Amino acid sequence: MNIFVCVSHVPDTTTKVQVGGSGKEIDPSGVTYILNPYDEYAVEAGLQLKEARGGDVTLVCVGPEAVKETIRKGLAMGADKGIHVVTDAPRDSFGTARAITDALKDRAADAVFVGRQSIDYDGWQMCGLLGEMLGIPSISVVTKLDIAEDGTISAERDIEGGSETVTTKLPAVISAQKGLNDPRYPKLQGIMAAKRKPIEDVAPAPYENRVEVIEMTKPAIKEAGRIVGEGPAAVKDLVRLLHEEAKVI
Repeated sequence: MNIFVCVSHVPDTTTKVQVGGSGKEIDPSGVTYILNPYDEYAVEAGLQLKEARGGDVTLVCVGPEAVKETIRKGLAMGADKGIHVVTDAPRDSFGTARAITDALKDRAADAVFVGRQSIDYDGWQMCGLLGEMLGIPSISVVTKLDIAEDGTISAERDIEGGSETVTTKLPAVISAQKGLNDPRYPKLQGIMAAKRKPIEDVAPAPYENRVEVIEMTKPAIKEAGRIVGEGPAAVKDLVRLLHEEAKVI
């Protein structure tokens, strides 16, 4: 089977992000980048499918040279090879999906896995976009997955207030939600082997973003809490402050 997993190169959740000088992007200095946490579930899903059905797992990542570091992390988990879609210019979700589609369109993909979302832009769009552009079914936020020998897919996915089970057939795009599996940790042997696994560079077609970042700002610092008194006597002042200052009543 030709199994592809799309991964993102994102800032570590513990990083203190600062706005860059342009006011339209983050300052990359001092920022540690990681494999997008939701993509770890997608990589594990791809590896489990390979173990069950055979084939190769190929990681796909769009971005500058630095994203190869993230591809290597996925290779250390057990993926076989990588595709680096080389672009230094930031792309919106549509442009990223277009670049991935162009890289995959002639590779006869049997299954394409993505994470539920990337933790930087939180777009939640990649699964549907890739399905539409590749002309194959897509199933998002999957928490349980079964793929039969004949390629029939039964997937349970999260919906508001519950879950639903859907069926389709391979090839398909599947986005992995937390709970789908327990991603494996790279072992030393895998980390060493990842250095020798091939990463193919692919040049995407030119693209003009449909979404423009006008301004990027940090959230306003919240004011410190205030104690207005104790007991029933404080209720009158509390109501007045909620009405006149907080303006919530």
